[in-house]
Amino acid sequence: MTDRKAQLAANLAQVEERISAACAAAGRKREEVTLVVVTKTYPADDVRLLAELGVRHVAENRDQDAAPKAAECADLPLTWHFVGQLQTNKVRSVASYADLVHSVDRSRLVTALSAAAVRAGRELGCLVQVALDAEARAEGTAGRGGAAPDAVPDLADAIASAPGLRLAGLMTVAPLSGVYAGRQRAAFDRLMEISSGLRVAHPTANMVSAGMSADLEEAVAAGATHVRVGTAVLGVRPRLR
Repeated sequence: MTDRKAQLAANLAQVEERISAACAAAGRKREEVTLVVVTKTYPADDVRLLAELGVRHVAENRDQDAAPKAAECADLPLTWHFVGQLQTNKVRSVASYADLVHSVDRSRLVTALSAAAVRAGRELGCLVQVALDAEARAEGTAGRGGAAPDAVPDLADAIASAPGLRLAGLMTVAPLSGVYAGRQRAAFDRLMEISSGLRVAHPTANMVSAGMSADLEEAVAAGATHVRVGTAVLGVRPRLR
């Protein structure tokens, strides 16, 4: 085993221990939580090593990095997640390789994704990204991307009725501002409340993507079905040039 593969294996084992312990503490089964490894800024060689180590879900946040990496790893049994903010001019490319898009936050993006998915002859799973700091952003404070909670129902309906798209669920990133700043568990609990409301109208939209390297335990405790972990598996990221 190469040094890099051994490092990744050790890191994966530690993350697995954390997820398993969080599931046990929450009274949940381990299989209820899917690990999505965020491979942004790391090469296709690392993706290949992760696949050899049993990883089946990987995520990227920039199309210019993701598209060539996905093409290079097309022979691997992987589910590709796109988790970054998505501009409409990148939609056609993303629709060619992504299986799930976590960051749907506006109706214009739904329209573009639908057209691209139909053109590619693919079905894209889509998650509404929820901005739990929407009020703070409205007051001029910088925040995460996403749609305000009260915009979720209409956006979800648009995805569910769009050709080529499948409404999968919701995603959020713990806010840096607003009432949930520094309160990850409360933020994830709020996301679960929104998810419960969504599933009244869309029972199969049961995916809840929340939690990263620093707060995956809080996300699992709240009920997240998918955690997006990068640094804890791959190491501290190099600076983007």
